[in-house]
Amino acid sequence: MAASSRAQVLDLYRVMLRESGKFTSYNYRTYAIRRIREAFRENKNVKDSAQIQMLVNKAKRNLEIIRRQLNMKIPCQIGFASNVSM
Repeated sequence: MAASSRAQVLDLYRVMLRESGKFTSYNYRTYAIRRIREAFRENKNVKDSAQIQMLVNKAKRNLEIIRRQLNMKIPCQIGFASNVSM
């Protein structure tokens, strides 16, 4: 793996772990972190650059899903808090 690919993969790994750590639910948080670690560990010996790029693209899509899930939680919590005060 080229140095730039390695740096890109490691950066993506760190960002995914950081974003997953923001889940308020312990179960969601631990599941996401465990799955990220397992997925990266399973694919650490991949040498084919085309396959690496495919896996990076898949991880980026999963990162966007994580971010969408985190953004969905905020409006629900705000809406719930405003309903409680009524």
